[in-house]
Amino acid sequence: MSNSNTRTRQQQTESTEEQADSTVSCPECSGKLVQDDEHGETVCTDCGLVVEEGSVDRGPEWRAFDSQEKDKKSRVGAPTTNMMHDKGLSTNIDWRDKDAYGNALGAKQRKKMQRLRKWNERFRTRDSKERNLKQALGEIDRMASALGLPENVRETASVIYRRALDENLLPGRSIEGVSTASVYAAARQAGVPRSLDEITDVSRVEKSEIARTYRYVVRELGLEVQPADPESYVPRFVSSLGLSEEAERRARELLQNAKEQGVHSGKSPVGLAAAAVYAAALLTNEKTTQAAVSEVADISEVTIRNRYHELLEAEQGVALA
Repeated sequence: MSNSNTRTRQQQTESTEEQADSTVSCPECSGKLVQDDEHGETVCTDCGLVVEEGSVDRGPEWRAFDSQEKDKKSRVGAPTTNMMHDKGLSTNIDWRDKDAYGNALGAKQRKKMQRLRKWNERFRTRDSKERNLKQALGEIDRMASALGLPENVRETASVIYRRALDENLLPGRSIEGVSTASVYAAARQAGVPRSLDEITDVSRVEKSEIARTYRYVVRELGLEVQPADPESYVPRFVSSLGLSEEAERRARELLQNAKEQGVHSGKSPVGLAAAAVYAAALLTNEKTTQAAVSEVADISEVTIRNRYHELLEAEQGVALA
C-alpha cells in the first residue's frame, strides 16, 4: 500500500515539474519563452510559436510620453520631495470648510475640522528639528519664487540645508542666513546664478552675513561650486530688456573675447554681463540705456561704463591679433 502511495506522489511530482518546464520552455522545440507585453502574448524566441495569448496587462490603462506627464496621470499620490520637511508623506487638511461636493460644512463639522487641523499641525512638527526644517524650507521656497528659480534649484537648496542641519552647522547662525546661503549655492551649482545683491533683496538678513555663511557652508560641506560665468547672466538680462537673439549672441562673443584677453579676471561677472549686453545692443542698433541695464542687473551705471570700455578694448585687441 505504501509503495503505491509513493509511486502516486512521484507521478504527481513529475507531472508538476513537466508543467513548470512547459511554462518556461517551448513545448515544440524547448526554446526560451518571452513575454510580449505589447501584444499580450508569450512567444518562443527560437521557433516563434505563440504559446499563450490574451494575457492580462497589469500596468496602467493610460499612456505617458515623458516623466512629467507620467507624474501628472499617476493616481498613487505625489512623489516624495526634499522641499517639504516631512518629504510630502504627511496628510494635508484643506483650510476651506467644504465637503467633497463643494458644499459648506455645518457649525459642528467646522469645529471638528479646526480641531483636526490643529492636532495634525502638532503631529507634523513634533520636535525642534522638524520645526527648524519647516521654517527654513518655507524661506527657501519664498526666496526661490521671488527670484524666479526653477524647481530643481529649490530641491538642491533643500538638500544643502538638510545636510547643514544634519552636520550641526546651524548653532551660532540664523535659520534665514543658512537657508539664503543654500539658495545662493544651489543657483550657482545649477548654472542659473543670481548676484549677491539680488539674493540680499529677497532675504531677511544682511549681505555680509549671507556672504560669510555661504563661505562657511561651502567649506564645511565640501560643495563643488564653480566661479560664476558672466555668460550665464546674459539670457536673463537680454530677456528682461526685450532684446533680440542677435544681441544675445553678440554679447556672448564680447565676453568670450574678454576671457581670451584676460579682462574678466578679478571683475564682477554681473558687471561684465551687463556691460556686454549694453555694448551688444549698441552694436546691433537696438535701443536701450545704461539706466535700463543698471536697473535689470542691479549694478551702478558707472560700473557698466567702465566694463563697457574694457570689453570694446578687448574686442579690438582680438581683431588686431
